[in-house]
Amino acid sequence: MATPDTYKTIKSVSEGIYKEKGSKFIASACPVKNEEEIKVLLDKTRKAHHSARHHCYAYILGNESETWRANDDGEPSGTGGRPILRQIRSHNLTNILVIVSRYFGGTLLGVSGLANAYKSAAISALENAEIIDRIIQDYYEIVFPYSVMNDVMTIIKEENISQSGQSFDLECRITINFRSSASKKILNRLSNVEGLKYNRISGRKDPI
Repeated sequence: MATPDTYKTIKSVSEGIYKEKGSKFIASACPVKNEEEIKVLLDKTRKAHHSARHHCYAYILGNESETWRANDDGEPSGTGGRPILRQIRSHNLTNILVIVSRYFGGTLLGVSGLANAYKSAAISALENAEIIDRIIQDYYEIVFPYSVMNDVMTIIKEENISQSGQSFDLECRITINFRSSASKKILNRLSNVEGLKYNRISGRKDPI
């Protein structure tokens, strides 16, 4: 069972396909971190499948799945993007984009037929994906006098804290990171070190 500082996503790009009455629906599921990556992937897909009539897609972003979008790309409202989005949510995934490109086969599928086709294509891509848990990391900069170096390094070792950006002088600075669920315990221990100060590095809450 996932802990509060983890989320599920896919490890790498996976693909799927669904065929219905001559129409072919090619799906691609991609791990993504931001909307800039999504724009690039959409452009690449449109170029790769330039003969396809529609490129419906949906994505969810954020460690708490707070950002999402579904796009029907000209298909009847609710028949493309929404069925794809529902499959992403049913798998409890985030930081993921699923695109389904449709090659029209000459026979109209109707609203329910279209929705089922886009859903089935998305399922195919997700079933071929490797789903993994990501651990969310908090980042802090700690500043302390050299005289308490041993105390600080003892905490770092005992709490299995990762470190980077070290600067050791009369005043020492280290960038540290650790899983979010351990934040309270670690910060409490650091607070007890004489002369140590810490600052959260805003915008850094990365998974590993």
